[in-house]
Amino acid sequence: MTQQNVVLSKTKSGINRDLTVAQKPPAAPGGYIPIPRRRVLKNLEINGGQRINAWVDSMRASSPTHAKSTSSLADEHSSWILRHPSALDMFEQIMDASRGKQIVMFLDYDGTLSPIVDDPDRAFMSDSMRKTVRKLARCFPTAIVTGRCRDKVYNFVRLAELYYAGSHGMDIQGPTRDSKYSNKDKGEPVLFQPASEFLPMIDEVYNQLVEKMKSIPGARVENNKFCASVHFRCVDEKKWSELAQEVRSVLKEYPKLRLNQGRKVLEIRPSIKWDKGKALEFLLESLGFANCNDVFPVYIGDDKTDEDAFKKLRDRGQGFGILVSKFPKDTTASYSLQEPNEVMDFLQRLVEWKQVSLRLRARSRV
Repeated sequence: MTQQNVVLSKTKSGINRDLTVAQKPPAAPGGYIPIPRRRVLKNLEINGGQRINAWVDSMRASSPTHAKSTSSLADEHSSWILRHPSALDMFEQIMDASRGKQIVMFLDYDGTLSPIVDDPDRAFMSDSMRKTVRKLARCFPTAIVTGRCRDKVYNFVRLAELYYAGSHGMDIQGPTRDSKYSNKDKGEPVLFQPASEFLPMIDEVYNQLVEKMKSIPGARVENNKFCASVHFRCVDEKKWSELAQEVRSVLKEYPKLRLNQGRKVLEIRPSIKWDKGKALEFLLESLGFANCNDVFPVYIGDDKTDEDAFKKLRDRGQGFGILVSKFPKDTTASYSLQEPNEVMDFLQRLVEWKQVSLRLRARSRV
């Protein structure tokens, strides 16, 4: 694998905060996952019509378009909300759990900071959300962790004081503007790309998918640098099987790539041991919190790919995950919020809580 680029400065825990060029982080993945070709064909459901039908069923399950009866939905939601209560309703309890610890914020983009829209190129963040996230970053280390290309999501957010982890954490860059959570020296910011050797392959797949999707109205292909995304939100459900067949015809020629599924999107990415959970760990280590008991990570996301981060927090026994969803979903997140507006309310309350805490601390020193 190509050498990783990163930037480091010493922190109180002995872990480097910003990684320097040509130094590899301890948790870097070692090459692609060696999966036998036969197993790849089976796992990616590319072995015949029956498996394509199963794949389409999975697409429907993760992208529901058929509403249940009102009473059934209400009962299911009531049961689900007991297991994953609103983070707004439980705000005081959450803050009690974080006392004496450093909160670190991790935020997905689409469906979390911006609404889900038909055209992924128009998933704009509101000015009020941007203002809230800017204030949040002044109070806590803050990272955007997304499946989008890092450059594209930066153009949406336009806040240089944040960490950005694009392509599901395969393209990480630290703040390019000084903040108390970034390196004060004028060195290079954190830059980590564990799948750089796959860039030519992803470009090939992207170009092939663009050609294949021309025959399917509503399909959009997005090059997210380290992964290629096929959006089918605007595709007639009757055409989903054909879309799956076309994706299959491309993917079967690339055994070093794998397929993941999100909200009305199919994503093809490198088969390396890296995901949003690994990105979360890497960022915590970069900030000096690798083996600290006094850190409280909070991850907010709406997609299936965010589950890797939720599981990582549960395994660490630190912080918690918040799922953004109006409907019950299987999740390892502890809490829930219904939509981006509720996310903004929660972030604003976090900022206010921090500001009050600082004022009280200042008074106690007088």
